[in-house]
Amino acid sequence: MKVPKSIKRHCPKCNKHTEQKVTESKNKGRSKSHPLSRFGSRRLTDRGERTGVGNHGKFSKPAIKSWRRTGKKLSKKTDLRYSCAVCKKMSVQSEGKRAKKLELI
Repeated sequence: MKVPKSIKRHCPKCNKHTEQKVTESKNKGRSKSHPLSRFGSRRLTDRGERTGVGNHGKFSKPAIKSWRRTGKKLSKKTDLRYSCAVCKKMSVQSEGKRAKKLELI
């Protein structure tokens, strides 16, 4: 996918259309963007529930790793940042498009 290095779009701070510089940011996962958040299963195991051997049904068995690989996506969504030339405020795109390769032209 080819994206121009600068584009004219609406700046939420200036509240008008300005020239904005486009940069690509690395898409971070959930653990990186929310380091203090804990998943439900982790919280339950910390409390001492759903652990042990036997008599807990499916909770006493380890996770089947092969199930995790089903429906794997081949491409990441683009994470573009736009910095305004007037006020230098940076804004993030609302929704990324899937692309294997991103090229700033």
